[in-house]
Amino acid sequence: MISGIAVLVLAGGEGSRIGGGKPLRRLGADTLVARALSLARRWSDQVLVAVREPEQVQGIDAELVRDDPGLSGPLGGLAAGLRQARLSRRDALLAIPCDTPFLPADLLERLAQSIGGAKVAVAASAGRLHPSCALWRVEALDALPDWQASGRRSLIGFADAAGHVVVEWPVVPFDPFFNVNSEADLRRAEAILAG
Repeated sequence: MISGIAVLVLAGGEGSRIGGGKPLRRLGADTLVARALSLARRWSDQVLVAVREPEQVQGIDAELVRDDPGLSGPLGGLAAGLRQARLSRRDALLAIPCDTPFLPADLLERLAQSIGGAKVAVAASAGRLHPSCALWRVEALDALPDWQASGRRSLIGFADAAGHVVVEWPVVPFDPFFNVNSEADLRRAEAILAG
């Protein structure tokens, strides 16, 4: 059984396809990162935000962790979050991206119920894995040095190396793991929000 879960909001990406500054882009009344934080705070009393630089989320009231500089992409944020969760004596870390504004409310519950003896429970929809939306036991961190030494950097590859299960979500009326990467995506998110 898992007790003591921290939540990590991954916000360290450059967001170049949307013109930069993705975490602070507005969707409705809130920024993308504020929407993610609001959801994360429903799941845990310890919410972390992983960034390359604090300016990426300026004005946000949250505990920041800096992406591991030796790892590129979301893996750097995940590594930093897992280390902080371990220091805080948490059993697991739920990672969510800041650019996925419609995550299912039952994300943590279903991942926690499904993880069993695995180190990672990864969300999926329409047969596609979403490794940035996953529940990671902190001991998955023990597999990171070997994964780093392999020269590979993908999150799903690391989840596979650590040992993962997959939890599938329906995509009706829309995919809850839809993420905002471009201006067109942001307009689609606004349309979904408007209902």
